Amino acid sequence: MSEDVVFLTPGRPPLRGRAAFAANAEAMRGRVRIEATSRVEEVRVMGAFAYCWTELAVTVTPLQGGSPTRRSGHTLSILRREPDGRWVVVRDANLLT
Repeated sequence: MSEDVVFLTPGRPPLRGRAAFAANAEAMRGRVRIEATSRVEEVRVMGAFAYCWTELAVTVTPLQGGSPTRRSGHTLSILRREPDGRWVVVRDANLLT
């Protein structure tokens, strides 16, 4: 993902930047197990940009007990090709409910 990546999720303010994403993931480390399945529906490449949308299902299970939370829906990701040829996510809209 790019340094300036933005993640959009329902009911929450945008999560801006790779560091914010990493901090959010670190806060969950050791507290939950995340299982996900996805199906890519479409990928289009236009020069140095591409988009991809998927159908995604995620289950988050607390490790200290409690009921799992299940969410499913679609995602739309916009990617950019870097000068070194890598593709990075620059925007991601996660519509899981």
